[in-house]
Amino acid sequence: MGVVNVTPDSFSDGGDFLEPAAAIAHARQHLAEGADLVDVGGESTRPGAEPVAEAIELERVMPVIEALGAEGAPLSIDTSKAAVGRAALAAGASFVNDVTALRDDPALAGVVADAGADVCLVHMQGEPRSMQDHPRYDDVVAEVRAFLEERLAWAVAQGISEDRVWLDPGIGFGKTVEHNLELIRRLDEIAAIGRPVVFGASRKRFLGRLTGRDERERVAGTVAANLLAFERGAAMFRVHDVAPTLDALLVASATLERS
Repeated sequence: MGVVNVTPDSFSDGGDFLEPAAAIAHARQHLAEGADLVDVGGESTRPGAEPVAEAIELERVMPVIEALGAEGAPLSIDTSKAAVGRAALAAGASFVNDVTALRDDPALAGVVADAGADVCLVHMQGEPRSMQDHPRYDDVVAEVRAFLEERLAWAVAQGISEDRVWLDPGIGFGKTVEHNLELIRRLDEIAAIGRPVVFGASRKRFLGRLTGRDERERVAGTVAANLLAFERGAAMFRVHDVAPTLDALLVASATLERS
């Protein structure tokens, strides 16, 4: 899953792809490098990010979704808003990536169900503005697993087919460095829920804390985290750098004899 941030304030590439033409070109590059899906978002969810109004989010993402949808590109919309999800799905997206796991705007569940779309339910403690202030868990893996199981059951009760649901433990969303590392160590316990796991560690702050590298210099750390997650059962990887990630996963897949 290649990331396209149509935002001025995303933590790694904020502002680089705010103009539709730049975002569209970036998405095409991801696809040319082998991405299976392009994830387009118009609201930053970095730590400390402020909410974005629905109208602004639509203004940012829809020119990109419409242009790529007309080309038949495989598209995900990164949103927690029903209106944005509805417009994106109508314009060609087939996947909704919601960092609030359908809690912020529960009407999004009906939008996903009516469209027969896939949805990714992400664990987040708190909200982007404050999630990194004081994250606490007694057992981060057990608590994240319980949350994802509850949200999966809720989504299915709203009419979303279970085979359309993906789960994301939310690396960096209300977690310390140690919480993130523990989730990676025990990611097989999340995969054991039985739904495919999306893993999103790309360029994130905990990698910088471990390596001392700035955001754009965290490719090697990102690849290492993704390979560990793959070995423990992750099925999709949300990344800023598609080509090196795909190369590493192809080698790992051959070694582990996984397709």
